[in-house]
Amino acid sequence: MKIYNSKEWLKAVFYLHKSDTVRKLLPYLILMAVFSWFVAYLELEYFRISEKSWVKNVNVVHGLLGFALSLLLVFRTNTGYDRWWEARRQWGTLVNVSRNLAIKLNGMLPEKEKNKRALFRKAIPFYATVLFKHLRSDYTTYMLDELPHPELDMDHKKHGPNQVASLIFRTVLQLHKEKIISPEEFRVLDNEISALTDVCGACERIKNTPIPQSYSSFIKKFIVVYVATLPVGYVFSIGYFVVVAVPFVFYVLASLELIAESIEEPFGIDSDDLPIEKIASNIKKNVEEILI
Repeated sequence: MKIYNSKEWLKAVFYLHKSDTVRKLLPYLILMAVFSWFVAYLELEYFRISEKSWVKNVNVVHGLLGFALSLLLVFRTNTGYDRWWEARRQWGTLVNVSRNLAIKLNGMLPEKEKNKRALFRKAIPFYATVLFKHLRSDYTTYMLDELPHPELDMDHKKHGPNQVASLIFRTVLQLHKEKIISPEEFRVLDNEISALTDVCGACERIKNTPIPQSYSSFIKKFIVVYVATLPVGYVFSIGYFVVVAVPFVFYVLASLELIAESIEEPFGIDSDDLPIEKIASNIKKNVEEILI
């Protein structure tokens, strides 16, 4: 385990130039380096400002604002992670609900009801597949694969998960009317089917309620102004080293903002987003193993 962790550290350090944040921020890092050199040149070579000048005390403002900026970034990243973790919890709930529904139907349905068993064996994991594609619809245009069962006839203009959940409920209700399952068993299954819709609603709430744009925009402006004014005061203490120091500070602060933006949309197609396609595939495997 220690060897594995050390390799990960070395990979993260020596392949820094291949990271997503570096590639996205590279033009801005270069711009910050050029800007810092220009400020240093003006103060040290052109204007020859004395170290006793009041300009040196600009760093006091950075000290006061640095605490506020750190609080904003912590809140920003925590908010993004909360959205990511809530989405993961909902898909964990979907896994458990799908398994429980399959286990209960497997125990309640007589062996002779092969058609109904086949329907549920296809419909339950199909709900996870449709939900996955429903949540990814803003990122990629998806067409549903070949329908796994003749009764799962989808209208692509309607809400996909609701159609699958409605089919499952109608089938369970039919079993209840035919007295194949008892009223108590029907209530148990009804709770599990309702939980499917609850998961869908929670995921849609996360997807359709983004972080306010004004909040994200303010943090970006704050970071740019904060970093752009750093070389004004620090030139007197570290000289032309601001060409390296200022872009590095900008990289750290801007990377936190980029990370927050990446994880606040957990149903996207970035590497940091949830592997909901894989989770849906696991649900299919588990349900098919249970409902034989």
